[in-house]
Amino acid sequence: MATRDFSKILCLSHPTCELHLEGIRHPEQPARLRAIREHLQKEGIWEQLTHRQPKPANDKWILLNHDEGYLEDVQHAAQRTPVVLDGGDTIMTEHTLEAAYLAAGAAIQGVDALVKKEFPAVFAMVRPPGHHAEYDHAMGFCLFNNIAIAAQYAIEQYGLQRIFILDWDVHHGNGTQHSFEWRRDVFYCSIHQWPLFPGTGKETEIGKGAGKGFTRNFPLPAGKGDETYVTLLEEEIVPLIRQYQPDLILISAGFDAHEGDPLAGMRVTDAGFARMTEILLQQVAVTPVGGVLSILEGGYHLQYLATSVQAHLEALAAFTAG
Repeated sequence: MATRDFSKILCLSHPTCELHLEGIRHPEQPARLRAIREHLQKEGIWEQLTHRQPKPANDKWILLNHDEGYLEDVQHAAQRTPVVLDGGDTIMTEHTLEAAYLAAGAAIQGVDALVKKEFPAVFAMVRPPGHHAEYDHAMGFCLFNNIAIAAQYAIEQYGLQRIFILDWDVHHGNGTQHSFEWRRDVFYCSIHQWPLFPGTGKETEIGKGAGKGFTRNFPLPAGKGDETYVTLLEEEIVPLIRQYQPDLILISAGFDAHEGDPLAGMRVTDAGFARMTEILLQQVAVTPVGGVLSILEGGYHLQYLATSVQAHLEALAAFTAG
């Protein structure tokens, strides 16, 4: 195994992201980030990472992916918290809006760090997550679509022409897919449990118009584990990446496909997430940017979330040492 150099991984996190939903019983709880941090401290990894606190995203960049009216609605809602934004699972409390701006800012600054060759790997350890957030409404614990904003920013700010997003969260990233399904400058690929919330992500959803063929979904029945995921990556997704020849690869890094997660029924292990990371990094190495940004999405069992993130970071560290 290659020597691990955690110092070459930029970890973007902010204390405010741990305050969102403070005091409310909710699966997407502040303890998620604390569990990751405390576990990595216990393992001696946290101190080796390079840490930066993100700055809030500018509205200019958020509006690349979201409706201006929606942004105004969210800003107004923040003045009367606690408030429910959608069907009941996306809640704003006192610190939510600031945390959402910081999460989107981390995604943007992660792109900066990669394109400027400051770091070969960036992990945005932020919340609220983003991949369910639609153009004009919140959904599934998500306010702003962090990874979609990152892709839009990379295209607008740096002129990148092809972005590949791999979403291995156990839930389909409906918001991310809908952001790009009419386009070919972003290829969205998702592995997810089916049937499961949000009910999108059928295999027949492959994009629309000029974007047809640049969306690929791999819905899997409950109970699938490491072997299925690894085989799928090696035999289906890697060929897609090689054919697409992206400038940049982004990961919607949800860890709720873990066998111990309470909100789903998959059987992926820590070792499975590590192997998935390793396979993807082989493709990252030959992209023009040469680095990868992974953004935290789901993962709701505190212990298994923490150990899954550790496995992911260890694979990233081996990659950066190479």
